[in-house]
Amino acid sequence: MTCIIIEDEIPAQNLLKNYLSKLPNMQLLGTFQSAIQAHNYFKTSTADVVFLDVNLPDISGLDFIKTVKNPPAIIMTTAYPDYAVSCFELDTIVDYLVKPFGFDRFLKAVNKAEDRANNNIDINTIDTKVVEDSIFLNVDKTLHKIVLSEILYLESDRNYITVVTKTQKLSYIDSLKNWVEKLPKQDFIQIHKSYIINATYVSKISGNEVFINTQRLPIGRTYKADLLKKLRIV
Repeated sequence: MTCIIIEDEIPAQNLLKNYLSKLPNMQLLGTFQSAIQAHNYFKTSTADVVFLDVNLPDISGLDFIKTVKNPPAIIMTTAYPDYAVSCFELDTIVDYLVKPFGFDRFLKAVNKAEDRANNNIDINTIDTKVVEDSIFLNVDKTLHKIVLSEILYLESDRNYITVVTKTQKLSYIDSLKNWVEKLPKQDFIQIHKSYIINATYVSKISGNEVFINTQRLPIGRTYKADLLKKLRIV
C-alpha cells in the first residue's frame, strides 16, 4: 500500500518512517509538515493511507481531512487522547494512535487500513456499492449485502430511507431519488412520493392501496397510471 505522512514534528516523522521501513508492503510517497502542503499534494495525487497528526500549523488535521474529496484511510497520530471521540465520528479514520506508541500498536493500525483496502470498499465516501444483482448498504459503519430481487419496497421518511427485504429492514440517510437510478426498472416502480416497490411482489390492489405480500402501501394519484401499466392492468 502507498502512504503519506502529515506531521509537523520531526521526531514523530522519523519514528513513522522507521516503522514503515520495517514493512515491505508499505511505500512512503511523501512527508508533509503542514496541511497546506498536503492540500497541494491531494490536488494531483492520492495514497492508500495517510498518517495524520491532529495538531498542525494553520488548520487541524481533523478540519483538513474534511476538505479532502474522497479521502483515503486515515490513521490519526497525536499526543492528546481527548480527540478520539471526534475522530471516530469520521468514518474515513480507521485508527487513532496516541504518542508515544510502539511498533506493535502501529502495526495493528496498518493492518486495519490494509483490511479496508482489501475489501475494496470505501465505506466512508459511498453509501452503496452495486455488485451485479446485489447492493451493499453502509448502515452504522457496517456493510450489509442486499440482493436486489429480495427487496420488497423502499420507504422514505424525511432524510431517511428504509429498505425492506424478505428478511430485514435497514434504515440510513439517503433519498428516494437516488434509488430510482440504482434499481432495475424492469422490476421496480415508484408508486408514491415516499415509496418504491418491487412489482414482482404485488399481491393485489384495492382502491388507492397496493399490497406487497401482506403489507399495505398507499398509491399516489400521479403514480397510479404508471403502476397499472407496469402490472399490465387494463
